[in-house]
Amino acid sequence: MPAGDISPKEFRAAAGLFATGVTVIVTESGGQVRGMTANSVTSVSLDPLLMLFCPNRKAHIAQDLPALQHFTINVLRREQQTLSSYFAGGWREPEPPPFSFLPSPAGPYLADCLASIGCKTHQVIEAGDHWLVLGRVIWLHLGQEPHNPLLFMAGTYRSLDRRVAERVPDFIP
Repeated sequence: MPAGDISPKEFRAAAGLFATGVTVIVTESGGQVRGMTANSVTSVSLDPLLMLFCPNRKAHIAQDLPALQHFTINVLRREQQTLSSYFAGGWREPEPPPFSFLPSPAGPYLADCLASIGCKTHQVIEAGDHWLVLGRVIWLHLGQEPHNPLLFMAGTYRSLDRRVAERVPDFIP
């Protein structure tokens, strides 16, 4: 199908078949902590250590990008699905789900998550209706076992079938 004939809905459906983890990006600006759910997150480089997340230009967090100095990428556990909905703006209950933030050298991070990656903002790039935010990794936190990540694919939350596993050959030089 030629690119001019592809609708945003069709593109989203195809891209949505790429299973991803679910994260909450946390920043602090002007003494206020903000968070947003993101699955458009990836590691970029081992030298230097770089991570990337891609907020929509209309996202609350995007309004603070000029002042963004640090952020944490918090990988959610399967049991934290409610936090994904809450930080995505889809929470319909009168009270938020229970959560707390802890301090780190990169700013607040989400307690009890699978892992947190703290970054110093490296570069912000315009990209269509989103931003590309590159962060230099300055801090890491690995959560307690078991490592059961919350996954997202085709518009639904998923989980791993831990009975099926095949080790990937080591290819990092």
